[in-house]
Amino acid sequence: MALPKLLQSALWSYDLKKMNPKNSIDKRIIIEQVLNYGTWEQLKWVTKTYSWKEIEEITKKPSRGIWMDDALNYWTKVLNLKLTKSKRENALFHLAPKN
Repeated sequence: MALPKLLQSALWSYDLKKMNPKNSIDKRIIIEQVLNYGTWEQLKWVTKTYSWKEIEEITKKPSRGIWMDDALNYWTKVLNLKLTKSKRENALFHLAPKN
């Protein structure tokens, strides 16, 4: 299954032709990037392609250093997830180094 071109703006640093939406690593990247940066159309594609359970499983174990604070906050509330403070902090993307 090829990824639609409409996802390119959320997956700007990836070659869509080389990604497989069924591959577990690619699935995680696709879901996290779209939840962080996606448009309404991209979000609709993700929710048609993946179950809410799959989206929830990926969001409750967020990848390190890639989540925007507002996006992670929003999706944990929508999905009714509780993240530990350390898991949340590790997931957040920081432009400036911590002191």
